[in-house]
Amino acid sequence: MSETQRTRIMMISTHGYVSAFPEFGKPDTGGQVVYVLELSKCLARMGYDVDILTRQFENQRLREHVAPHVRILRFPCGGDEFIPKETLCENIPEWVENVREYVERNSLEYALIDSHYWDAGLAGQALANYLGVPHIHTPHSIGAWKRDNMDGDPAELERRYNFRRRIREEKVVYDECDVLVATTPPQRDILTDGEYDVPRDKIRVIPPGYDDMRFFPVSRASRQTIKRDLGLEGRIVLALGRMAKNKGYDLLLRAMPTVFGRIDDARLLLAVGSTEPSESEKRQVDELKRLAAELEIEDRVLFRDYIPDEELADYYRAADVFALSSRYEPFGMTAVEAMACGTPAVITTEGGLWEQVTWGQDAVYANPFDPDAFGHAITAVLAHHRIFDQLAKYGTRKARARFTWTGIAQQLLYSLGGVELSGQKTHDRREAWEEKPWKAPASL
Repeated sequence: MSETQRTRIMMISTHGYVSAFPEFGKPDTGGQVVYVLELSKCLARMGYDVDILTRQFENQRLREHVAPHVRILRFPCGGDEFIPKETLCENIPEWVENVREYVERNSLEYALIDSHYWDAGLAGQALANYLGVPHIHTPHSIGAWKRDNMDGDPAELERRYNFRRRIREEKVVYDECDVLVATTPPQRDILTDGEYDVPRDKIRVIPPGYDDMRFFPVSRASRQTIKRDLGLEGRIVLALGRMAKNKGYDLLLRAMPTVFGRIDDARLLLAVGSTEPSESEKRQVDELKRLAAELEIEDRVLFRDYIPDEELADYYRAADVFALSSRYEPFGMTAVEAMACGTPAVITTEGGLWEQVTWGQDAVYANPFDPDAFGHAITAVLAHHRIFDQLAKYGTRKARARFTWTGIAQQLLYSLGGVELSGQKTHDRREAWEEKPWKAPASL
């Protein structure tokens, strides 16, 4: 495809710190950012120009180069301070208007819009209505599922997470978008049943992907060398990610006495910090440290801050088990990356990934709300070399066969089969925009 023939795609991910080299652990910055960046780079290699549109704040640059034919475009809204994803919806109309003006001023033409999470879904649908192009939406997380799987006072959870508005707006985005992407079959079932009632033929099940050029297995000797270089000793159980209650690190701590009672040299490595932790994150880490002390395991728990992206694969390789203990987890990309590196994974059953692996062959899964069961699953991998070797071998194969980015990008483009906007549909969308141009889709 020549330079003049490249088709342009608008990728939208409005919240968090989206950048070419994101600092994972910053607020609202995690697996979704990886998803958007890697998918965009893969689409560019397949012949497209990709603009990743996000929010500008904290004096970030307006434009940033990511890779050949991939750039980030930032648009302000709501001032210069960070805004949590739960409340960013209030500022989406301003963001949409700024994007619209930029697109018009620069005579940009987009073939489709691909939005991620519900805040970006609001923006994506409004812009799709204006531009008259298809809109693919990937929820990543679903409001009703998150609400139903969180512990705590319902009033406090509503105040913090804005569930009522979120679910109402999600419903409209799901109704109006052209294709809705679920990352797992269980997520598809949530979307088709209950509060959302999405037609099944609108949904495509496309899992997230991983970079197989970065995450791959190495020899046992190399794993031991990496472990020494990182200053780690004994058999390491690794958990990493942003500091959030839903990640279930406290549940993992409660599972570890079962492990420590059987495996003398086992250690838990919790890499759950960030470069600039908020006061809330600091409190949560302190709570985990107090819990470790209460359980009398503090001498066997290693707390690490944010792991730089360039070191991430080696931390996976240094671990003997990767633990995904989330209270709820739409997918679980970190577990796939660990599997791709040849590290056995113990996966939460409160999410989508466990149903896509074969227990005892690709990975092991258990309920983190049952600390003994989760602990015994970890123990079995650490105690028996044959189990470790089998999971390492077939987990890597599963990751490579099912979850590489090239396959994901191809599935996404294939999902558009039959989605063509007629002149009438384009006309209808433009009329809807002109009637109330700044409104998010729920208000059109």
